Amino acid sequence: MDEMYLLNVEGVKKKILHGGHGELPQFKDGSKLTFHFQTLKDDFERTVIDDSRQAGIPMEIIVGKLFKIEVWETLLTSMRIGEVAEFWCDAIHTGMYALVSKGMRRIAEGKDPLEGQKHRCGMGNMFDYHSTGYADLDELQRAPQPLIFIMELFKVDDPSSYKRDTWAMNKEEKLSAVPVLHSEGNQLVLLKRYQEAAAKYQEAVICLRNVQAKEKPWAEDWLSLEKLIMPLVLNYCQCQLELGEYYEVLEHTTDLLQKDNGNHPGKNVKAYFKRAKAHAAVWNEKEAREDFLRVAQLDPSLGAAVKKELRLLGERMREKHVEEQQRYQAPHTQPPVSNPQHTHILPAPSQSSTSPYSPQTHSPKPCLPDTPALLGGNCQAEPAAQPGLVPGLGITLAP
Repeated sequence: MDEMYLLNVEGVKKKILHGGHGELPQFKDGSKLTFHFQTLKDDFERTVIDDSRQAGIPMEIIVGKLFKIEVWETLLTSMRIGEVAEFWCDAIHTGMYALVSKGMRRIAEGKDPLEGQKHRCGMGNMFDYHSTGYADLDELQRAPQPLIFIMELFKVDDPSSYKRDTWAMNKEEKLSAVPVLHSEGNQLVLLKRYQEAAAKYQEAVICLRNVQAKEKPWAEDWLSLEKLIMPLVLNYCQCQLELGEYYEVLEHTTDLLQKDNGNHPGKNVKAYFKRAKAHAAVWNEKEAREDFLRVAQLDPSLGAAVKKELRLLGERMREKHVEEQQRYQAPHTQPPVSNPQHTHILPAPSQSSTSPYSPQTHSPKPCLPDTPALLGGNCQAEPAAQPGLVPGLGITLAP
């Protein structure tokens, strides 16, 4: 079918190249549309700009979620399953194409589509805006022009038939997903699959943060959401302790303690304990002791557990200190002479002179306490002990 006709949208023409089958699908809000597309310039050569089939990745958009090229939803919702159609779109609809194409190309190249984006002032963003990294897209960005889109729609998923990404959920769906993700994370922890469990907790936190972002900070609803976020972050931190991501634990627990400001002592205990474990793992002895003692102060029933952790910390620090002393005191031995036939040319040292190989001249460089091997220093420090389970404060799964 080669008849060209106008859609009920200004600046859009459609030509059906291959008829689809069945009735026009019901395109509900949240429906996922899967399709292939080809983008061409409206010139004599019909120059191809992008082709999803060559990239090997079909495109997906969610109905009602304001895709950056808004007209694409209009085009696709005019099609049947299996239909192939050509759309001519005026420049008023194609101004954002260069930025969308840049993201799709980076995904096809196995790169992060958001890499390089930074928070900048308006002037900085203006200069970034004119550099996509692709010459043909830079040209489209400088001078938007009519484009031709050839699309093939081959799948329409009902909103309830697939797992929706967080960004595609509304407020109620995000709040409903949180307890499910929380429970799934807990089950994965019991199986010691900490990486997967951390991803579940993280997704739940993202859901709540997205909802919280629309509330007035420190208002009642905002604080209610913060109470839900705290146990999820603590569970996430426990997973990171098990995975050896100590600096991430320090960052998140410190952030929790600063926000909480003593309003939830019970949760504070867990945050202080996890932060103490992370400090101990990266040789921050002073900070670790302070946090452990704070735990015992907030919850005296944990005194025995804190005492055990302080004993372990003391043993590790003593062993590290002894090892450093041994390295500092060990003298260098005289290096072997590579050519014994020429040893007679070296003058013998006088009785009053100092040997060039004496420890006084070539003392080994001390191993600094703040540069263990795990931080990239030259010391071969004793590996950090993996955090063990402490009664009442091991992997504490929030109910």
